[in-house]
Amino acid sequence: MLQFFHKTGALIIFALTLWANPGIARFAYATSVQVLENGLAYPWAMAFLPANQGILITERPGQLRVWTEQSGLSAPITGVPKVFNRGQGGLLDIALAPDFATSRHVYLSFAEGGNTGKAGTSVGYGRLSEDMKKLDNFQVIFRQEPKLSSGIHFGSRLVFNDNGYLFIALGENNQRPTAQDLDKLQGKIVRLFPDGRIPKDNPFVNVPGVRPEIWSYGHRNQQGAALNPWTRQLWTHEHGPRGGDEVNIPEAGKNYGWPVITHGINYSGTPIPEAAGTHAKGMEQPVYYWKVSPAISGMAFYDNNTFPKWKNSLFIGALAGERLIRLNVSGNKITGEENLLQARNERIRDVRVGPDGYVYVLTDASQGKLLKISP
Repeated sequence: MLQFFHKTGALIIFALTLWANPGIARFAYATSVQVLENGLAYPWAMAFLPANQGILITERPGQLRVWTEQSGLSAPITGVPKVFNRGQGGLLDIALAPDFATSRHVYLSFAEGGNTGKAGTSVGYGRLSEDMKKLDNFQVIFRQEPKLSSGIHFGSRLVFNDNGYLFIALGENNQRPTAQDLDKLQGKIVRLFPDGRIPKDNPFVNVPGVRPEIWSYGHRNQQGAALNPWTRQLWTHEHGPRGGDEVNIPEAGKNYGWPVITHGINYSGTPIPEAAGTHAKGMEQPVYYWKVSPAISGMAFYDNNTFPKWKNSLFIGALAGERLIRLNVSGNKITGEENLLQARNERIRDVRVGPDGYVYVLTDASQGKLLKISP
């Protein structure tokens, strides 16, 4: 691999030449990076406010802030729920309600502690005040049950689809078998109405012993989710163990295999105890996977005319891999991969496409950054 960079003011230009990998196309483009903010405390997710009002950003220790080009980073917004700030837990994803223009509802996912000292992922919403200084009347609409996490594998990402349903992508709290247990909410995607009610056409409604919130199951630790702009389907991705990070298109009632099938092994190098291999009857294969885990986080499709060379792309952040991954999408297949930002040596936590067609990412650090990226 050859990599070099040249710094000019706030812009840093990268060019990458990638090793060939048979069976998958590789690309190398120059990339321009502008640092918009560098004082974020472990930022986790962002959402663009309409009418160029700024970007809402969650910080894992429990703060919600707004960044604007004119004023920079705000003081913490009040009214945010108390979070379980331990390990990977804290304030996590953010999404604006489909009717935000009238309701001003902001949805947050967060780690919430219980009476046993363990925690789970919860989701709720509040009304963002007109001056963007507080969330009013925050109410929790979903709690992952039972609470089993000691501080890891919470997930979680939030996506509204075209019909207004809310999908919540959850981790299995590092309790592997629970991803297959349909009486538990670990390792699942759930589908709800925005107020937390359960749709009557969810796949397991009225099935005895099964949680009716469940949409799909057999997931490990999902940290990316987005609506495909061309097919209007939900896509997600999840961490494998040592190897086996994967991209999925979760469908109603289907089993995505963890921990029975996986392309990874334990961090110690031993096999996953429950694993039967990489394939099993009745279990779905990923759309794409990495044999060596980048530790993926954040997910955004690119369907914008600002940079035509990025059309039909899927952007994914990498934590351990310290890079931004761009995948070429054709239908429901991945046909190419490009690695960006490797020379920065920064963990990428979230990635979104702004209304202006630029790609924005958050870096995972005590002095985390908001970056604006173009080809």
